[in-house]
Amino acid sequence: MDTIQLLLDGFASAASPENLLMAAIGALVGTFVGVLPGLGPTSAIAILLPLTGVLAPTQGIIMLAGIYYGAMYGGSTTAILLNIPGELSSVPTCLDGYPLAKKGRGGPALGICAIASFAAGVLGVIGLVFFAPVLADQALKFGPPEYFALMLLALTLMVSLSGGSLIKSFLMGAFGYALALVGLGPSSGMPRFDYGVSQLVGGFDMISIIIGLFAVTEVLKGIEEKRAATAITRPGSVYPQKTDLKKSAAPMLRGGLVGFFLGLLPGCSAAITAFLAYDLEKKVSRHPEKFGQGAIEGVAAPEAANNATSSAGFIPLFSLGIPSSPPLAILLAGLMIYGLTPGPVLFEQHAPFVWTVIASMFVGNAMLLVLNLPLVWVWVKLTRVPYGIMAPIILLFCTIGAYSVRNSMFDVAVAFLFGGLGYLCHKYKWPVVPLVLCFILGPLLEESFIQTMAMGSGHIGIIWERPISLAILVAAAALLVVSILLNRRTNQRVREERARGMDVA
Repeated sequence: MDTIQLLLDGFASAASPENLLMAAIGALVGTFVGVLPGLGPTSAIAILLPLTGVLAPTQGIIMLAGIYYGAMYGGSTTAILLNIPGELSSVPTCLDGYPLAKKGRGGPALGICAIASFAAGVLGVIGLVFFAPVLADQALKFGPPEYFALMLLALTLMVSLSGGSLIKSFLMGAFGYALALVGLGPSSGMPRFDYGVSQLVGGFDMISIIIGLFAVTEVLKGIEEKRAATAITRPGSVYPQKTDLKKSAAPMLRGGLVGFFLGLLPGCSAAITAFLAYDLEKKVSRHPEKFGQGAIEGVAAPEAANNATSSAGFIPLFSLGIPSSPPLAILLAGLMIYGLTPGPVLFEQHAPFVWTVIASMFVGNAMLLVLNLPLVWVWVKLTRVPYGIMAPIILLFCTIGAYSVRNSMFDVAVAFLFGGLGYLCHKYKWPVVPLVLCFILGPLLEESFIQTMAMGSGHIGIIWERPISLAILVAAAALLVVSILLNRRTNQRVREERARGMDVA
């Protein structure tokens, strides 16, 4: 009952005009940041962090938190309409969102994204209210062996993301992992695979690769197709039909739960949980062959997952002072600037602040739903712009986004190089998503493996000596077998449908 009363007091404080204004500004800026490829919530929060010297602690953190979860929603807009993910976590949304847009159902897809973001965000905040101490304590039981097993589990997604060819998928995954090896070694701190090129000492930047493989590639595809506009058909009504809501309800719940529980783990980013949620939906679906062709479930699940992850990340941040993602690390810096030390003491000594921020997250998620459903039409109008005008604008944003991360023209060159590579992969039907997945997981896998070997004094057996890591390894092996069988069944169904279509023709 004390928790409920504290939350009600938080709502009363969050409803003040100043706090409502900060929540609205944060949500709108976050959405805009999410739409722009390459900028991201980390850069936006870092840019606006000096405002903490002007704003009161509660208002400043409310605004910065709004930017974070607003960006998680905004990244889906261009992913669906233009096949350009504004955020890394929006890459899975491209897989079915863009095919829906090409079928004239981009509007309902955007509506489902808004609803999934709201539902998952609220789910995450509810968990933050009632389960923060317990869940944060459980998350601390994950050590390097558990993280290593979890990364192996995530790598089984390559089978589901193979696009029909396991060999091509594994080759692209191996290429992505090889790219992740370039730069400073996690244990030695020494440069490797830099071949005397100073720019390679820092490794390849993920944002540059994503911008190249998706944004620049999409421009090259558009030029080849000589598009008159960026959308082939009108996106349709933004309000989803009852059938869309019925199909999306369970995926939203499953995606939200996956994103929430994995979001408690430091280092388990929204991108990883979005991929896992997408893969889960493909496995439980009765028609997995429809995924990648415009399945509304393939939009609802990853969007719910990445928004639930962003909310869940506040649990270890507030309870233990552990940021689970780069944006939350900057938010931690903001708390420290205000002299607010995260941990149990924060809840005891600064309870009004904590519960006002938590209540504002409910308010901010509601604002995202109310504001973004009508604002979807602003983004939809982008698809009516002639491609001769839109393509240079996209390339300009790509250049700014790639350059802004490390202020390096080398990253811009990498973006355009991978744009050409992505175009070739599209032309010859090589999947690029396994490359992205392994590039994300590569450093985490290597670091957790090195730490695991150190814990086991050089023996890998420590992994199956610990119950949690052993259970994850067994689940990974079972999931790999299921994925291979499901992939074969999906490919068989696709071949049968194509043969049936040819017979009808």
